[in-house]
Amino acid sequence: MTGVSGGIGAAIAKALAHAGAGIACHGNTRAPEETCNAIRKMGRRACALAGDLAKRLTPAALIKGTLDYFGKIDILVNNAGCIRRAPAAALSEADWDAVLEVNLTSVFRLSQLAAAPMLDRGCGKIVNVASLLSFQGGVTVASYAASKGGVAQLTKALANEWAPRGVNVNAIAPGYIRTDNTSALQADEVRSRQILERIPAGRWGEPEDIGGAAVFLCSKASEYVHGHVLVVDGGWLGR
Repeated sequence: MTGVSGGIGAAIAKALAHAGAGIACHGNTRAPEETCNAIRKMGRRACALAGDLAKRLTPAALIKGTLDYFGKIDILVNNAGCIRRAPAAALSEADWDAVLEVNLTSVFRLSQLAAAPMLDRGCGKIVNVASLLSFQGGVTVASYAASKGGVAQLTKALANEWAPRGVNVNAIAPGYIRTDNTSALQADEVRSRQILERIPAGRWGEPEDIGGAAVFLCSKASEYVHGHVLVVDGGWLGR
């Protein structure tokens, strides 16, 4: 699982461990040791893996590290992501490339590599983390919206090919969750109030709100769910 050092990733990893899974915990700028230790305290196996997903060779290294430790991969959760905020007219090519590489290209490569043995066995679960911006354009986040729109469409495309061979590919689209990625919005008093006023549930989401959706999509309860983008947003999109 990628991006488990904190926030949504750590919450999903702990929820899956609580449900019985061992977790290969990936981190980039922050080591995932805290999450690994929490998983081990549950009596589950965990290993820490590091790598920059903006680099093309990282996905293969992460898959190898996971296979070296666990022997096989039953579930892949593509959670890692980055965001670069800037007006579209001023967005640099470097920022565009970095966001697309981490948020979309690495998701494809990791899925492709993890799926190979899954397809041979005829079973496996892949869960991608999309976003509300898989459906909406946002403001000053052109690269992020493009990447997350791509994640939703990639999820459907892979499901179309791999569902007949027993591999479930789905995605979760979190709403406004209290994480580092939304810290700028939380700190903006006006924008934070506007967001809160639109959420029927009446609160920002917490990372733990995503855990149950991940457990469902990674379990036998979702065997007939393919190519679905499960929105967990407190009702935002329905408003």
